[in-house]
Amino acid sequence: MPDGSITKQPPAGYDWRNKGIRHVSAADRSCDTPETLGMNREVAISGSRTGSTHLWAGTNRIEPNSQTGPHHHGPLESIIYIISGTAHMRWGDRLEFITEAKAGDFFQVPPYVPHQEINASSTEVLHCALVRSGVEEVVVNLPEMDAVETPEWVNVSSAAMPGKKPV
Repeated sequence: MPDGSITKQPPAGYDWRNKGIRHVSAADRSCDTPETLGMNREVAISGSRTGSTHLWAGTNRIEPNSQTGPHHHGPLESIIYIISGTAHMRWGDRLEFITEAKAGDFFQVPPYVPHQEINASSTEVLHCALVRSGVEEVVVNLPEMDAVETPEWVNVSSAAMPGKKPV
């Protein structure tokens, strides 16, 4: 709701101590998640690990001069926040489109969109935080994809989207 009101609340006396805030330390992240070539993905929050009821969250690292294999996340929407480095993101049926994000930027990846993350740096690790709209990781790797050789550069910033005014 735009005004921040909550329509459904837990009952009086709800066990906030045990069912409230969860803390997952960096050391508690796990690599027990589906793999994609070229990516070191770690899960922090999921239904099976923390009891999350709506979200999955984790991180990924892509080494310098590396890229992931083409993949998508099925029916899940994904948000990628660039912690450090510069990411090139290719997407489309043949990875025919490409854009760039730098530290502090976000990517929004709709469900079923084939994509590939690329570390644009030859010296710096690309480090990202990930959030998905489901409680468990869904990864569909697309190793047989026939990607175009030269993708089209696209400005997909929110300011460039139809009906949006630059901030």
